[in-house]
Amino acid sequence: MLFNSYIFVFLFFPVCLLGFYFLQKKSALLAKVWLIGFSMWFYGYFNISYLCIMLFSILCNYGFYLWMSRTKQYRGRILALGVTLNLGVLFYFKYFDFFLENINTVLKASLPLQHILLPLGISFFTFQQISFLADTYRGELSECNFTDYALFVSFFPQLIAGPIVTHDEMLPQFQKIGKKKWDEEQFTRGLFVFILGMAKKVLIADTFGTSVDTGYSMITALSSMDAILVMLFYTLQLYFDFSGYCDMAIGIGHMLGITIPVNFNSPYKACNIIDFWKRWHITLSRFFTKNIYIPLGGNRKGAVRMYGNLFFIFFLSGLWHGAGWTFILWGVMHGVLYCITRAVQIAKKKKQSNEQENSTKNQSNEQENSTKNQSNEQENSTKNQSNIEQDNSTKNQIVDRSNSSVAKKVGHVVGVLLTFIYVNVAWVFFRAESIREAVSLLGRIFTGGMAKPSEKIAKAFNLDEFWYVLKVLHLTDFTFSREILMVVFTVIILIAVFFGKNAQEFAKKFKMNIGSAMIAAFLFIWCIVSLSGVSTFLYFNF
Repeated sequence: MLFNSYIFVFLFFPVCLLGFYFLQKKSALLAKVWLIGFSMWFYGYFNISYLCIMLFSILCNYGFYLWMSRTKQYRGRILALGVTLNLGVLFYFKYFDFFLENINTVLKASLPLQHILLPLGISFFTFQQISFLADTYRGELSECNFTDYALFVSFFPQLIAGPIVTHDEMLPQFQKIGKKKWDEEQFTRGLFVFILGMAKKVLIADTFGTSVDTGYSMITALSSMDAILVMLFYTLQLYFDFSGYCDMAIGIGHMLGITIPVNFNSPYKACNIIDFWKRWHITLSRFFTKNIYIPLGGNRKGAVRMYGNLFFIFFLSGLWHGAGWTFILWGVMHGVLYCITRAVQIAKKKKQSNEQENSTKNQSNEQENSTKNQSNEQENSTKNQSNIEQDNSTKNQIVDRSNSSVAKKVGHVVGVLLTFIYVNVAWVFFRAESIREAVSLLGRIFTGGMAKPSEKIAKAFNLDEFWYVLKVLHLTDFTFSREILMVVFTVIILIAVFFGKNAQEFAKKFKMNIGSAMIAAFLFIWCIVSLSGVSTFLYFNF
């Protein structure tokens, strides 16, 4: 079931919400079971066999938790067994055919592919349960009953595409079900964030997505401008699609009285790749850092080991996203730049530290070598001169600081621009069906020739209602009339991406009043009218 569907908006969630708040007054257990039941319906709606796989996973992992919590002697082995089983299931459903393809290529064999159906969200709920077992092993977890655990894994807002939540974020909140009063402010804020997320998905991501699909279907016919636009549009589509889903999940959680962690923080405002990964898919980065990077030694075992650990994390991130060499190459691209950026930052810190030490030593030497006794006449004669020098020195410091501030701002802007371009190029490999297709699209940027954007690329933006406005304004007779709406739409979105607030920043300052209610109602109605062209979220594939 999709958040952006009529059945979810008008049937599933209203019934779930009403039943939950009704049962919460009667029994916390019944309210939790109600949420679990609706989560199972939500997940099984796609394919009933998916539900069997998730139930098997929940039962097995809860069994490992009980086994580990009741013994101290073999906890490491139990954890290893549990992680192996989880990764084995994930490997079978997600990577087995990819493994066979590569065996066939390397050994020139003809092993038949199994064409296994990938269960939705298996990467997310598998990692979530591995994190749970790891926290149990580390002794970070108190008791957890089966109802809370089943709800922790299956909670439908973040089940399919995250965020990847941890036990300490969710279990305490589940334990408060039935004890908290209905929070009107939290509910209205959740509704507002849900509508913003839906607008990001339905009105923005899907619009860009239509052009992206068109562009990738005709790569060899793209001009240089078309290729650049297709690359840019996918960068925007992916962000608004994935962050839109997460915003909707957060909004649903708020309406149920549950806080789900933020997964995006304006990532395209990042001034370098390290900053980017502090803002993009935050919960996945947190999982890799806590459960792989730190156990491997982090930065505690020398520079070579640290860079090796970082690169390995990004290799795994690429592999986690999909069973294909395009995803692996995407991860490698990010890993290489991340390591280079980290090395540059460390070198700068060392240089600044050395400069400060040298400056301190020089000042100390100058003070020691200065004359301690000066005559009163010299002091009096130099007062005026000293005052003039101090004034000049102060002016020079102000100018230096001003220049330094300007230089920092320019450096920041350049950093944001270069990071954005690099991320754009890397996303091409993420989106393409093959490395050859990705290289072909990037090649068209330099070999496609200069021409105005294709009408096929611009068509997605020329909605009837907006095209009518252009006719009223007599703008349809211009040479570039078909591209006007595309340009206006893209420029507005880019301004919002680089200079605007994100959904969570809006939510923090949100107050229900006539103005905000009218904006929310307008966006909601516009989204509902647009739901006839329902599309799945991109991260459902991962």
